Amino acid sequence: MSTPAATTGNAPDADRPVPYQVAPSVPADLPVDGPARSSGRLDVDVDVDADRTERRARASQSFWTVVVGVPAIFSVLRLGVEAGGELQTTLLLVANVGPVNMLAGFLTTAARLLCTALVAVFALGGVLAASREATARRSLFARWMDVTPSWFIAASFLMALVTWPLLYLPLLLPTLAAAFGLTPVRLHERPVVRVLMITAGYAGYLWLLVPTMRDAWRQAEPLPIALLVVPPLLALFVAGPLPRVVLRAFAPLSQAAVLVVLVWAALPVISAPVLPLTVTTVGATAEATEEIRGHVVTTDDVHTVILQERGGVRYVPVDFVREQVLCPSEEELPRYRLWIHDFHVEDSLLEGLGRRVRPVHRVDAACR
Repeated sequence: MSTPAATTGNAPDADRPVPYQVAPSVPADLPVDGPARSSGRLDVDVDVDADRTERRARASQSFWTVVVGVPAIFSVLRLGVEAGGELQTTLLLVANVGPVNMLAGFLTTAARLLCTALVAVFALGGVLAASREATARRSLFARWMDVTPSWFIAASFLMALVTWPLLYLPLLLPTLAAAFGLTPVRLHERPVVRVLMITAGYAGYLWLLVPTMRDAWRQAEPLPIALLVVPPLLALFVAGPLPRVVLRAFAPLSQAAVLVVLVWAALPVISAPVLPLTVTTVGATAEATEEIRGHVVTTDDVHTVILQERGGVRYVPVDFVREQVLCPSEEELPRYRLWIHDFHVEDSLLEGLGRRVRPVHRVDAACR
C-alpha cells in the first residue's frame, strides 16, 4: 500500500499533515536483503550472548552452592553419627568442634577415598574410550575421560601414590595402564626385546619384595602375597580395546560397581571421629580413681566435657582430673606384621615418612 502524495493548490486538505503510515511486517519466511537483515542477525547474536552469559552465571552459582553446601551437610551428618544420633549431643559437638577440626578430619579420611574414586573412574574410562569403535553409544566414564585434562589425571594418580597403603600400591600399575592405554607393544617394536624388558622389570620388582613375601608366607597371609605379585601381571592385559560382546555388559556393570563401592567406602569416612580418643583418669583422691574412655569435647574453668566411647556425655570437675592419655582407635591398630624396607605395609608413604620423624610410642596400658 503506497502513501498518497500531498496535493497543492486550492484543495481543502492541502494544509493537513500526511498521516503516519505503519509499514507492513515482512513474513519470517521471506528473504530480507540489505540493512534490515544485518540488524536482525545482530539482535539475535546479542540475545544469544546474553542468554549464554546468564546460563554461565547460574551454573557458577549452583557450582559454588554445591561446593560450600555439600561439605557443610556432610559435616553435620558426621557430627550426628559421632553423637550417636542424639540431638542434644549433636548440638554440643556443633557448638564446640571448630571448622579446622572438621577440615583436618575430612581431608585425612576422605583424601584416600577421593583419589581411589578418581583412579577407578579414569581406569575404566580409559578402557571404554579405547573401545569406542565397538559400540555406537559412548559410556559416561569414557566421556569424562575425554574432557578431563591429562595433568588432572596424573595428579590423581600421584595423590593415590602418597595416600594409599603400601600394600595396595601395586594396584596402581594396572589402573595406570588402563587409563593411559599402556600396552607392551608400546615398549619396543621387536617382540623379543619387549619380553626381555618385561622380564627384567618384573624380576627386579620381585627382588625388592622377597623379604616381605617370605614373611607373609611364614605368617600364612596369602592376601598380601597376591596383592604384591598379581597386579603387575594384570597391567600387561588390562588396556583396551574390549570385544563388542564384553563391552555391552562391561560398561553399565562397571559404572554401577564403582558407585556401590564408593557408597560402601564412604561409610567409614562418615563414622570417623572428629576428636582425639583419650583415657581420662578422674577421682576426688589419688586412691579412688576412675578411667573414662572417650573424646574430650571442651574444657573450661569448671568442667571437662567428655563424650564417652560407649555413648553419653560426662561433665567432670576440673579439679578431679588426674591424668589424660592419648590412645589409638581400633581402626588404627595394624593387622599385618609385614614391612617393606622399614615401611609398614599398612602405612602410606606420608605416614611412613612421618613415623621416621616421630617414631610410634608404645601404647599406654590405660588404652588397652
